[in-house]
Amino acid sequence: MSHATLNDNPAKRPPSSLRGATLPAWFPWAVAAGSTALGLGISAVAGLESSIQWALIAAVLFVLGCYAVSARVEGRRQAKDRVATSLVWVAFLLAIIPLASLVWETVSRGVKVLDGYFLTHSMGVVADTEPGGGIYHAILGTLQQVGLATLISVPIGVLTAIYLVEYGRGRLAKAVTFFIDVMTGIPSIVAGLFILSLWILILDMGYSGFAGSLALSILMIPVVVRSTEEMLKLVPNELREASLALGVPKWRTILKVVLPTSIGGITTGVMLAIARITGETAPVLLLVWVTNFINANPFSDPQASLPMYIYLQYINSGGPGPAYDRAWAAALTLIAFIMILNLVARGIARWKAPKTGR
Repeated sequence: MSHATLNDNPAKRPPSSLRGATLPAWFPWAVAAGSTALGLGISAVAGLESSIQWALIAAVLFVLGCYAVSARVEGRRQAKDRVATSLVWVAFLLAIIPLASLVWETVSRGVKVLDGYFLTHSMGVVADTEPGGGIYHAILGTLQQVGLATLISVPIGVLTAIYLVEYGRGRLAKAVTFFIDVMTGIPSIVAGLFILSLWILILDMGYSGFAGSLALSILMIPVVVRSTEEMLKLVPNELREASLALGVPKWRTILKVVLPTSIGGITTGVMLAIARITGETAPVLLLVWVTNFINANPFSDPQASLPMYIYLQYINSGGPGPAYDRAWAAALTLIAFIMILNLVARGIARWKAPKTGR
């Protein structure tokens, strides 16, 4: 039989080496269940009490099991692909499990005293060892300090990013970029010490929430600059060129074309910067101090904040008790505050995003 006849007859054509058996869709789930059972069994036999240990054993068994079965049935090429997918899932679970555990622990402990009274009252004359009291003064202080820091940082950060992307050329732009990179890695305690030396020791302005906002803005500005800069770079140059070709000035092109196009990413970057500074304790400890009473004036006298409230309640608790429960409830409130900010950011990003018609 000739070579041409063999190729023309599908029934007599040799099977392709690229075709092989395919494992069912439920195969990874079956391997995961078996790996979990084996991990628990090995841990029980070896006397391992930590859940982290048996989880790691199960993860290793899952990856090895996927490769062994897939290599036997589907071939080594497909087995390597399944190993890569398995490693991605294992890495995802290793990242999400501690986060879920943290959230669960905070919620389960924080709901004990978290109610309307706790959110609307301050500590006042309540001692740390006594039940009662609340975090109203700390919420008020955190909102004012973070709000002032945002008002300072966002205009400076966004305008700096616009300069670097749209106008920055030469040595000045390189110098600005260099200092932004340096500021990104500044520890919060260094920012607090700088404002302490300048604002309080040299200018003698006194401890206040505004002093803490100045230090928080130092931490926030580089994050805003970097995130805004990356979002502006993603705007296609064709949009700028089309606007400029119509005779629109460059400043108006930036205001009406570039910024609306990238507003979603800019807003997300600002929210990430706010989330970063909201939990800072070192600048607040150095510049704002703390008080158990309500101080609605951020420009004068010490002021409370949620991070400092959590820290002081925990170190003064001495173990489970009213102060210990208040610390967990305040931590839950802080997490909820960050979550609300992210939801608001997503809403603003969708609302301000340019609409595309079909």
